[in-house]
Amino acid sequence: MAAFLMARTKRDGRGHRPMSEINVTPFVDVMLVLLVVFMVTAPLLTVGVSVELPDTAAAPIPGQDEPLAVSIDAAGRVYIQDSEVSMETLIPRLEAITQNNPDARIFVRGDKSIDYGRVMEVMGTLNSAGFRRVALITERPRAN
Repeated sequence: MAAFLMARTKRDGRGHRPMSEINVTPFVDVMLVLLVVFMVTAPLLTVGVSVELPDTAAAPIPGQDEPLAVSIDAAGRVYIQDSEVSMETLIPRLEAITQNNPDARIFVRGDKSIDYGRVMEVMGTLNSAGFRRVALITERPRAN
């Protein structure tokens, strides 16, 4: 049957030839919708713990990998990203998240109104667990 159809289209020229170009309009439409969705949701994916960071004039830390954020709020509660954890479960949770990788980047965000000793307690706990790439996060001073 296929041979008959091919012969017929060659003889009288009225047959339909396959379309050789791809219509990319639906693909572009879908990609633009996805772009808008990601542009709207990206700011919502930041760490959700409200912490008032102290100001500093230090240069930003360069890096390519995505760091974990350990936050300490004004009441002294400790969070990994936006989940509250106790000091006893901090290290096991971090080890599970980083898959026992001591080179994982961890940023410590401490509210400027809490005691400095609480921030050092968290950093000491991270250091004693073997995490070597721990950094403090601050805000840049505002220009007057």
